[in-house]
Amino acid sequence: MRLDWTRSTLRLAEPLRISRSVMNEREAVEVTLTDHGDVGRGEIITSVYYGLDAAEIAKQLAVVADALPDIGEDLLAGLHPGVRAGVDAALWELAAVRTGVPAHELFGHPQWTDVSTARTIGLGVPAGEAAEALVGRGFTVLKVKAGSPDDVARVAQVRAAAPQARIMLDPNGGWTPDEAVRTLERMAPSRVEVVEQPIAPGQRARLAWVTARSPIPVVADEDVETVDDVADLAGVVDGVNIKLAKFGGPTQALAAIEAARSAGLDVLLGCLVSSSLGIAPAVHLSGHARWVDLDGHLLLADDPWTGLGGVDGTVRLRGGPGWGLVRR
Repeated sequence: MRLDWTRSTLRLAEPLRISRSVMNEREAVEVTLTDHGDVGRGEIITSVYYGLDAAEIAKQLAVVADALPDIGEDLLAGLHPGVRAGVDAALWELAAVRTGVPAHELFGHPQWTDVSTARTIGLGVPAGEAAEALVGRGFTVLKVKAGSPDDVARVAQVRAAAPQARIMLDPNGGWTPDEAVRTLERMAPSRVEVVEQPIAPGQRARLAWVTARSPIPVVADEDVETVDDVADLAGVVDGVNIKLAKFGGPTQALAAIEAARSAGLDVLLGCLVSSSLGIAPAVHLSGHARWVDLDGHLLLADDPWTGLGGVDGTVRLRGGPGWGLVRR
């Protein structure tokens, strides 16, 4: 078995502003595992928020390469979750390729069903105009970034421009508890379907207080990074956002999904800005989720892969073993 990796820059089609930062590009590392001619691939994304840069990724991948062919649980557990996610994804695709099936079959969903993904509307853009344009392209689920003084008005503009769309809301922890409850109550006429992480992480008692008073289901994002976190959030929120880059890949995501079911929590499958290679493992898991927010590849100026679709709001697999991706 051989491990190779290459680094590239993923540039966004336009800057994405959220409550805590503005993003123009992201560094990505493509991971390739080759064994007797079979190939499995994964992607690792750098993240300031999660404390992972390209130098650390290369350092940890070198440790994995030195350990080949023994990529055991102890080795994986010692990796940064983002690095683990890329290596774990490559292992899953390698297994699917060897078996000759799409990865979703290994994930417990033999029959693929096309899925609608949310499309993000960042802060600082005319929300109504953006919503109208996205609906015109076929999107039926819109995710509005929040955390600004005009949040209520922006969401109302989205609803006016997209009367039938499902609206998701994401302040990225940008509100105080009192502000969250007041704002969500004022948004009731806009029929928001779900809100992610309304307050800053690390305040579970206050998060439970907000959930109990919110007219809109509350999903934890920054407050949930491990399988144990999922179980601890039972009774605190209505659902959890499972991002493979923070959990450590498909293996841990599957465990988190099972933990959510046991805790009576709904699942939102989210993502970081990534190429289709970084998004594909979550797409193959989408049959396990109530909400799907997998538009990271759609935000790029130039995605180096094809095979997931999504430009019209619907993710469709092209078929074939593994992720079913083709390099452009």
